Amino acid sequence: MMFPDRVFVGLGSNRGDRLYYLSQALKAMAPLPETKILNYSSIYETAPVGYVNQSNFLNMVVEIATIHNPLAFLKQLQKIELDFNRIRERRWGPRTIDLDILYWGDQQIETEELIIPHPQAVKRRFVLVPLNEIAADFAPPPHFEKISKLLEVVADKGWVEVFLPKAKYQLTNEVPVASAVPGN
Repeated sequence: MMFPDRVFVGLGSNRGDRLYYLSQALKAMAPLPETKILNYSSIYETAPVGYVNQSNFLNMVVEIATIHNPLAFLKQLQKIELDFNRIRERRWGPRTIDLDILYWGDQQIETEELIIPHPQAVKRRFVLVPLNEIAADFAPPPHFEKISKLLEVVADKGWVEVFLPKAKYQLTNEVPVASAVPGN
């Protein structure tokens, strides 16, 4: 199986048991046909952006390999969101789980259903910090600057703090398992 592109997906949750929803979304992504989770970041707690009158988020980024096309993969991610009762009440509002395709190699796609790179990715510390942890050297379009450089110059100064370090959990059979409770 050939995986030509570096594909990055952002995960976020701020409704209910946030850690549960992140781990269950990863568990649901892992067995997708012809898809493999290659790498994953620590889990970060972040302040909400846009609509700020809501709970803090847990965010992370995973790198995946898939032979699916971006639109077919998006549909699989949207099904996972629906399976976990994702309700779109308002833009940037609370959610049980949010799964966003951030980058698909150096592809640039703009359709009614999908825009890649994700238009907000380069503007958000809650995306760039975990992405920098696993792919600091990745230089995505349209700027083709390394993630580490984009993080240095991002205007967003919102706080992003490690909630559960990658060293404290692992993907066992491609399912995240916390080996310690956050803060211990």
